[in-house]
Amino acid sequence: MNKSHLKFLTLFFCLVSISLAVMAVAPFKASGPEVGSPQVQTAPKIEYLTSPERARAPFSEAVRVGNLLFLSGQLGRDPKTGKLAEGGIEAETRQCLENIKNTLEKYGSSMDKVIKATVMLADITEWAKMNSVYVTYFPKNKPARSAFGVSGLAGGARVEIEVIALIE
Repeated sequence: MNKSHLKFLTLFFCLVSISLAVMAVAPFKASGPEVGSPQVQTAPKIEYLTSPERARAPFSEAVRVGNLLFLSGQLGRDPKTGKLAEGGIEAETRQCLENIKNTLEKYGSSMDKVIKATVMLADITEWAKMNSVYVTYFPKNKPARSAFGVSGLAGGARVEIEVIALIE
């Protein structure tokens, strides 16, 4: 392959990369419609949601992007006492999922609208015990899920779960 072919291929791949990047960003234009364009999609509205009792936290309780609701990770804390539920991983998982259920309902969604869950366990060997409670909260619509062990969770918790849900 000579130098002119190499220069041509390099330029060609550069232009393809730029074109792909432009096409990926094009659906989210924030400006007005283009001339001759029947409709232009705009970036979805983003809302950062936090209840007054959680206002001091350094993160949002939930973030709504279009019709998706992203919840921050929930621990198995009793909202009345602020303490972790007693009784081990099962009790913490149950309280954690009740907290998620209440937060989803507060912001217009529900457990049957959860599409993705991420489960973090302080001890991955407790996966089966956590899972025995988890499955009772998703009897019909089983969301996509990731679960992994971590070296520690806030406040000495055994489990933390975050979810993404639809809002209709």
